Amino acid sequence: MTVTSDYELLRERAGLADRSARGKLLLTGAEAAEFLQGQVSNDVEALTPGQGCYATFLTPKGKMRGDMRILGGEDWLWIDTEPATLAALARTVKMYSIGREVSHRDVTPERAILSLIGPAARAALETEPPPVEHGHVEGEHGLYVATDLGVDVICAAEDAGEVRAALGIDEVSEQSAECRRIESGRPRHGLDTDADTIPQEAGLNERAVSFTKGCYVGQETVARLHYKGKPNRHLRGLRLSEPAAHGDPVLLGERTLGNIGSACLSPQYGPIALALVRREASLGDTVAVGAGGALAEVVELPFGPS
Repeated sequence: MTVTSDYELLRERAGLADRSARGKLLLTGAEAAEFLQGQVSNDVEALTPGQGCYATFLTPKGKMRGDMRILGGEDWLWIDTEPATLAALARTVKMYSIGREVSHRDVTPERAILSLIGPAARAALETEPPPVEHGHVEGEHGLYVATDLGVDVICAAEDAGEVRAALGIDEVSEQSAECRRIESGRPRHGLDTDADTIPQEAGLNERAVSFTKGCYVGQETVARLHYKGKPNRHLRGLRLSEPAAHGDPVLLGERTLGNIGSACLSPQYGPIALALVRREASLGDTVAVGAGGALAEVVELPFGPS
């Protein structure tokens, strides 16, 4: 199946992308939620079974060590994150939960994540998760978790092949799945955000930060910037005159404003990219990208309806 036909599947019906490489941590114990509440930016203690949230994992100075999805169960908390973030997160849990009723287990090799992406994703399931993102429910094939573009099925890794066959959804290329992510304007840590990024710069406050919960690592910087400051950078979309690559510089005149994060050639929108750029680049401005000076228009995200 070609990239274009994969893309059409994701836009018009549904396709399956294997996200099993994500790092996965399972927390249990009576104090697990209270502990995690002090480590991440969103309100974990507010979660009831069947709910979830997106959160960032920060340094004391409010810069991102990673981001994650957190799901709440009856007596457990599930975390999945970028593989590079998992080791740091596991070390934090091990180090700072000493003396507390918190247990953690790396379940990365034990669990598969099959992402069903597209408008017909829910039709493939006998039980639908709640409509709100991160809402989840136990189904015949595993845990069904609502996403922004469909549903994730979390199942035992040893059962993943059987689950794929039972769902009957064609697998698509990672390239096509990433194209849909880029179009939706959602940054990916390690590509669009890094260890120098503050959540507000990447437009993550609304999704990932609670301003009513108690203290957590990095809160002071995040709150101060939100209430009293202006971020020096913003995550923007770029509509390019030609394809760009990760790391290409973005320039306004002679000044470098940032670098390309994720980029793709979208069948719907043409060459597009995400970039954290300095606030001097306003929406509607034309900037230059890369050594060849290709032109790009700075646009609001997402690029279009999901």
